[in-house]
Amino acid sequence: MKFLVVDDEKDVELLFQQKLRKEIRSGSIELEFAFSGNEALEIMEKSDSKEVMYIFSDINMPGMTGLELLDKLKTKFPQIPVSMISAYGDAENYEKAIELGAKEFFVKPINFENLKVELNKIIEDKEPKQD
Repeated sequence: MKFLVVDDEKDVELLFQQKLRKEIRSGSIELEFAFSGNEALEIMEKSDSKEVMYIFSDINMPGMTGLELLDKLKTKFPQIPVSMISAYGDAENYEKAIELGAKEFFVKPINFENLKVELNKIIEDKEPKQD
């Protein structure tokens, strides 16, 4: 499962690689990173974007915010689940994110155990059902 992480803070890449090391090594997930909303859209508009099965985006980014990105992603790629993260667990961001179609809303610091549960649910939903 290809997983796109969007955050303007570059150290997030190392954090995700460390916290999801076991899943990356086993091949159950592959991480790709974008450091702006525009970069995320460029990645998604490439032909191999069909491999992306889950997007995890920060809300507070310079330029295009995560909520603006979420709106564009849900318009162009409605089938891909998008979860949002914010350093601020305020109700306004939460409500707006859910209204725009976010699957989940995480607050920093990220609880990676909860994120792993979410990833496993998405992997299970994408696997072909057997009778």
